[in-house]
Amino acid sequence: MSAEEKDEKWVRWQKKRVFVREVAGKYGEVYRTLLEQPRVYSSQEVPFHGGPTKFGKNVVNPMRIMVTQLIETHMDVIPPGTHGQKHAHMNSAVFFILEGKGYDVHDEERIDWEAGDACIVENACVHRHFSNGDKPARIVIIKAKPAFLFSHLLFQKVMEYPPEHAPAGYENYQPEDWRE
Repeated sequence: MSAEEKDEKWVRWQKKRVFVREVAGKYGEVYRTLLEQPRVYSSQEVPFHGGPTKFGKNVVNPMRIMVTQLIETHMDVIPPGTHGQKHAHMNSAVFFILEGKGYDVHDEERIDWEAGDACIVENACVHRHFSNGDKPARIVIIKAKPAFLFSHLLFQKVMEYPPEHAPAGYENYQPEDWRE
């Protein structure tokens, strides 16, 4: 895969992003503007990116949502028999498994999970998510990455990208939105 194809495929990891945006103006105006922001955001408004072995979409982050700057939330879908990228980041994360079954490897230790579980990734942990059930793993990840970056706790690295080839039976798979 060429560098250009990787850039396009993993746009979330390659493009310029806003991690902390300016909050400026008169106090009353800023306060009122923040109170007027919606409190529900549809994940269906955001397309999935990536594939064929890991798909993701950012739902809440400072670049997209004005009401929060300290957390981000994204969804990942990983077809059975494959895995996401091996990576590490300074911030901890909590992820909820909505569907599927699999495991994580955290600093070389295997941790099994299934739908209904919540899993914690501790600060600076090298980890990877694996799907090994009979249907794709659908995961919601919540982390305080913007707060960590703002505090100059910058360590984040992808050590290995997800596989470039889908497992048998998932060659043309595209995740559906959760409510479809």
